[in-house]
Amino acid sequence: MTTRRKRGDRDGVFAGNTPERAIIDIGSNTVRLVVYGGTLRAPTILLNEKVTARLGRDIATTGMLAKEAVALAMRGLERFALLLADLGIEDVETVATAAVREASNGPEFIETLRNLGFCPRVLSGEEEAVLSAHGVLGAFPGAQGSVADLGGGSLELVSVGEGMTHDAVSLPLGTLRLPEYRGDTRGAMRKALAKALEKGAPKVERGQTLYLVGGTWRAMAVLAMQLRGHPLSDPHGYEVTPKQALKLIDEVREETLESLMARERISTMRAEKLPDASALLEALLERLRPSRIIVSAWGLREGLVFDHLPEHAQAQDPLLAGISVFATQRGAPPTLATRMAAWTLDAAPARDHGSERLRLAATMLALASMQIEPNIRHPQATEWALHKRWMAIDGEGRAMLAAAIAANGNRLDLPQEVRDLASDEALNEAICWGLALRLARRLGARSRRSLQVSRLTVEADRLVLRLAKSHEALFGVPTEKDIRLFAGQLSLDWRVDIVEDADLLLSAD
Repeated sequence: MTTRRKRGDRDGVFAGNTPERAIIDIGSNTVRLVVYGGTLRAPTILLNEKVTARLGRDIATTGMLAKEAVALAMRGLERFALLLADLGIEDVETVATAAVREASNGPEFIETLRNLGFCPRVLSGEEEAVLSAHGVLGAFPGAQGSVADLGGGSLELVSVGEGMTHDAVSLPLGTLRLPEYRGDTRGAMRKALAKALEKGAPKVERGQTLYLVGGTWRAMAVLAMQLRGHPLSDPHGYEVTPKQALKLIDEVREETLESLMARERISTMRAEKLPDASALLEALLERLRPSRIIVSAWGLREGLVFDHLPEHAQAQDPLLAGISVFATQRGAPPTLATRMAAWTLDAAPARDHGSERLRLAATMLALASMQIEPNIRHPQATEWALHKRWMAIDGEGRAMLAAAIAANGNRLDLPQEVRDLASDEALNEAICWGLALRLARRLGARSRRSLQVSRLTVEADRLVLRLAKSHEALFGVPTEKDIRLFAGQLSLDWRVDIVEDADLLLSAD
């Protein structure tokens, strides 16, 4: 079983449903196998399976991996080895973190892994921090601030900016070790944690962004979203102010273990860790004084994927990279979407709220949605826009995707969850994207030729469709309804000009 191919051996694009890349992450709490497909710039997770072995549970007391934990981990790893062999996946990377690197019997455990055919790499604390930061940089291009990756055995802190990382440290403040800092009161725990951070954490410029990585942080974000009735479901990209974070810390303190366990999408393991993690977050906020806090679902594993991409692939937009593979599988390849987006540009550009990258993403998803059966099309496509894990997009952007998709299907009655995420002005802009796409799509049934012999513009107070005489018959009753609908949204009159020579379209103002 091989580990890595050299950087640049691939362009990072796979068929979305073809398993070709796997990572085994042996952490202090869980042993996890993730199989990836799609584009590695925004990979599709085809399999995500974990074993909660708690390898690091006895490190603080015995300095060893517990025998029962090792047996449970090996049972899972033996299964993983068989799965990978049966799937024919050769590109497998196996990494181990805090528990294995600190345990006295860690080398023995690693040797057992080699006997299974794995080629494990034990990451140093600094390597772990940097890889987590690379995951954040992959998910949030241009990220600037600090990354705090909370695992079972350690807390990694690293600064990011201008695509680089620096001042990476690993501290023994993982969720399995936080109970050691409990005192008689919560205030005593916070002081103890603050002292540990002061001793080990690097000094950073205050007022920057704090990116939180790790399952326990995500569980805390899920709780916050539930408490606030947030319309989205994915904690990735969830953002709060320091004041809101402090309120959440107080709310966690008021919860009981039973009430946390009763909540959807918060596992027993995470529920047990949330109170201690909230105390750590409070100490981090005091130490780092960030201006905002953002939760990242991408961390070490995604950092491993991102780190091995060639530079041209790293530079790709993760939103467009992910949506292009998704839409291509559903009959909307990027070339088609690009032609459609170019045709609608003059009449429905990205203006004050969106961007051309977002408009192109909306075009791809809207075209893909047309392959869904009409009776379930609108709710399913709305789910894509709002709840699928896209990268590098905020709540307003998701709402604009949903609005454009709805308008493409002549659905202007947007659900409340969409309206809660964006202003009316932003949604109206996206509705125009969708109505323009509807006209383009229905004018010539997505044919390349129809886009070559027509042009849509706004001239003064009028929406104008120019159409070559050779294709005059394309303007039928459905098309007239579409242009009337779009013009009404723009509060404009409209007209159709039939042009004698299609070449005149190229020089039209």
